[in-house]
Amino acid sequence: MKPSTGFPDRISGPAINGDMAVDPEFEKIVNLHYRELYRFGLSLTRNEADARDLTQQTFYVWANKRYQVKNLANLKAWLFTTLHREFLQNRRRRSRFLDEPISEAMQSLPEISADVVNRIDAHTMLQALGEIDRGHRAPLVLYYMEDLSYRQIADALEIPLGTVQSRIARAKTHLFQRLSEPNDVTVGGNMGRK
Repeated sequence: MKPSTGFPDRISGPAINGDMAVDPEFEKIVNLHYRELYRFGLSLTRNEADARDLTQQTFYVWANKRYQVKNLANLKAWLFTTLHREFLQNRRRRSRFLDEPISEAMQSLPEISADVVNRIDAHTMLQALGEIDRGHRAPLVLYYMEDLSYRQIADALEIPLGTVQSRIARAKTHLFQRLSEPNDVTVGGNMGRK
């Protein structure tokens, strides 16, 4: 059995006339942008399942509203904007409804996955990113992980260009300070940084 990478092996487009036919244009767009959107979703949610859900919801919205994007050069920014809006909408929805307490049976399950050793660095980075204010985290991730320009980030997050530059600078400072701490504790134990 092939281990899961978090990314689907094959993406099918929206149904055409009730059939589950593959739309080549849709599949091309998904394959081109899935990883970037997933990473952005993961940086926002810090949860793999939620990041996959956000990414899939973004492509669902794209499948139903792709007519809104007249110029495909703007598609990447449109997708990131849509994912960010879905994240904010989900967060507002969750804040209205309190989570149910976990049953005692669920508490007996192990907390650490089998591939934790391979994911320590990613976990450390996500943990450090998670400590950055959401308003500062999103521009930082879009700039460094998704290679969006300041202008594209400003458009995607619907904030002024100067605000994008300021938030990225502040987020970088906080991230550097956090990752430079001498006794950084991670899932694997005491992993001091030099």
